[in-house]
Amino acid sequence: MGQELPREHFDPADYSRFARRLEQCIDRLRELLDQADFDGTPASIGAELEFSLMQQSGRPAAINLDLIEALADPRFTPELDCFNLEYNSDPLPLAGRPFSALARQLEAAMAAVRQASGPLDAQPVMVGILPTLRPGDLGPAAMTPSARYRVLDQVVRNHRGQAFLLNIDGRDPLRLEAECVTFEGANTSFQVHLKLPPERFVRVFNAAQMALGPVLAVAGNSPVFLQHCLWEETRIVVFKQTVDDRDPASAAAHASPRVGLGRGWWQGKPADCLARHLHAHEVLLPLCGQEDTATPLSAGARPSLSELRTHAGTIWHWNRPVYDPSGHLRIEFRALPSGPTIADMLANAALMLGLTLALAEHGPDCARFPFGKVEHNLYRGAQNGLAARLIWPQADGSLRPEPVAGWLERWLEPSAQALSDAGVERDEVDRHLEVIAQRLRSGQTGARWQRAFLDRAERETNRDEALHRMIRTYVRHSDSGEPVHQWPLPA
Repeated sequence: MGQELPREHFDPADYSRFARRLEQCIDRLRELLDQADFDGTPASIGAELEFSLMQQSGRPAAINLDLIEALADPRFTPELDCFNLEYNSDPLPLAGRPFSALARQLEAAMAAVRQASGPLDAQPVMVGILPTLRPGDLGPAAMTPSARYRVLDQVVRNHRGQAFLLNIDGRDPLRLEAECVTFEGANTSFQVHLKLPPERFVRVFNAAQMALGPVLAVAGNSPVFLQHCLWEETRIVVFKQTVDDRDPASAAAHASPRVGLGRGWWQGKPADCLARHLHAHEVLLPLCGQEDTATPLSAGARPSLSELRTHAGTIWHWNRPVYDPSGHLRIEFRALPSGPTIADMLANAALMLGLTLALAEHGPDCARFPFGKVEHNLYRGAQNGLAARLIWPQADGSLRPEPVAGWLERWLEPSAQALSDAGVERDEVDRHLEVIAQRLRSGQTGARWQRAFLDRAERETNRDEALHRMIRTYVRHSDSGEPVHQWPLPA
């Protein structure tokens, strides 16, 4: 969402021109992907780490622009709300020791943020949703002053025609109307990217859809939103409901939401799949580039396709296809939460990538796995965490629910082997997936630790004070670097 805009007002002619250029971009992408020499480079990964900024008191610190100025590093960019920031890693080859290399980048970045935020009486917090947030922290004043965010907020609200309705079940159900998209800014994530050649893209993308529910079940780290105990990974439902641009008629007709998994399995060539993905949603930002999109491509050309990328950047699917103007396709895995520690996030990333690659080779045929069941698994994994029972095709052709913990245990070794086959050093793989194995054995995810801490603290005090105690303790453990399955609870 971070692209800045040169202007904020668009008329029907802008939308018409953008639509024409978007179709030309899609045609150019088809031509580009048919070239035999497109992206012959090895697979690589990258990451975006979003995190919250918190006052020493435990309240959100609306200082992201001040902090960016102090950091003076273009890899840090502002997020939707003033108390969030994003760090963009450098790309890394998948072969070798990519997670260790990424760990060094993330550790250096967070050390720089801690040093720069101290004089501002603040500190970074890697957590899916800052648990001390209150509704008043998420109003219009929370928005980072950016033309892009103002336009997106206005256009999404105009499409919807009414307030955003938050209706989330949980231990403390939440019912709330939100006037603007800043409620989405409560979410922070750890987004991993995987670059792939076109001939593998569709198969691996479908496998990523299958992998998401199980991975979220073991990665949950967002159990509290606006002081309500809700899902294990509440970000999933908060994001969907707080940027839903569908009016009541569109929602009733089951129009595709902007946040989700899409409308079904990908079939055919990557460019055709991307075209269907783009055509499923109305254009929000009709910002046209300067590139010639009408003439045929010259040999070796790597066009920017700016209209395609602008429109794709306003479709927030949990697994998002990305065309990069450097000349490659990648999958952006958007659903993993921020935190609890760098070790936990890298373990989650290793599992997501390894499981995706394993399912691409050894998973069920899409024809045997109704796409609606994959969506079911996404939401049950996010809602119930390690207590979830997810639906999976059986050897006899039936579909039956299985406890997710046992399912993940069976797929850890295939996931490890898939990463090893992709060139990742085996000891690197084993070290990071062992964190997942220990999490499964202990049953302690970030979400479960937060819930257990609150249950104990609330025996002595009220919810507000318990949340402040919890986040202060959480930050100490997070800064220690010890993965969450090793975190103790208060006596």
